Amino acid sequence: MIRTLLVSAALALAAAGPVQAAEPIVGNWKTASGATAEIAPCGGSFCVTLKTGKHAGKRIGNLAGAAGSYSGEITDPENDKTYSGSGSVDGNSLQMKGCVLKVLCKSQTWTRL
Repeated sequence: MIRTLLVSAALALAAAGPVQAAEPIVGNWKTASGATAEIAPCGGSFCVTLKTGKHAGKRIGNLAGAAGSYSGEITDPENDKTYSGSGSVDGNSLQMKGCVLKVLCKSQTWTRL
């Protein structure tokens, strides 16, 4: 009886396939302005969409990468200007950086919700 139970459990786990770990950037983040941004897979990258605040529903970024280091484009929702951007995840902190010509840069830290 116990052997049958163990074999059944092993087969069930094998059938489930390998567990895919989510990228560290995926989830909901509190932005520097206090709004909530959702970062989710879209296509081969990650889309950044505001969920709360004055610009709720607006997509403000597209980042690609893995293992905590990402790059792409970030849009400032206040002036609708798009910048080259990057994000670096360290635990529950996300350091976001947007640059013009890779010289003039602004950074802000977002916190995981």
